Amino acid sequence: MIYLRSFLFQLGYIVSTIFFSLVSLPLWLVSKSLRYQVMTYMARSVLWWLKVTCGLTYRVHAPYGIPQETCVALVRHESAWETFALQEFLPRQAWVLKRELLFIPFFGWGLKAMWPIAIDRGAGRAALKQVIEQGKARLADGAWVVVFPEGTRMPPGTLGKMNIGGALLAEKAAVPVVFISHNAGSFWAKGAFLKHPGVIDVFISDMLPAGQSAQAINQQAEAFFQQHLSVR
Repeated sequence: MIYLRSFLFQLGYIVSTIFFSLVSLPLWLVSKSLRYQVMTYMARSVLWWLKVTCGLTYRVHAPYGIPQETCVALVRHESAWETFALQEFLPRQAWVLKRELLFIPFFGWGLKAMWPIAIDRGAGRAALKQVIEQGKARLADGAWVVVFPEGTRMPPGTLGKMNIGGALLAEKAAVPVVFISHNAGSFWAKGAFLKHPGVIDVFISDMLPAGQSAQAINQQAEAFFQQHLSVR
């Protein structure tokens, strides 16, 4: 049954991606906020379909609430799931992502509609400069900047190396930081076809005020991620 449910989800996901990506194309002539709103509807439709077909839902643990002011969010990366879910419970956001994703038909068009910061991960300092310059522009426009500091999706229970880009952006832009961890990889693993039923737990930290050094931010992010690695 899980194979059938996962197949039905995948079918609906493909249809949704194609539909909303095509709808977003003419909106390039209108406004980026409207394009973003359309792609947010796609994310919500995917999460709804995931619940209907696979019985996979989530709950958010945010004892301090979700800040309304513009922040940099350093997010644990385990699954494709968080790329949809973040759009449902966070304010408007722009992601730092590898530029190759934009070349994927339909999926990449949808990503581009959301005004991401698309970097060449092999560009070194040039990529870091791009994150800071474009990240400041996104923040000034009122969008959160979402960064996956581990750089790639990691298996549950495994913490990757913390890259400096997101923390350095927060330092240079003098904005607060929020850490977000979850256990989505236990239900929807990296590259996996099967989606297992259950409830994903999302943990959102208190807001770290502006003025911290990049090194201090990353140390606290790593400690927060480490704290929730055992919750699987």
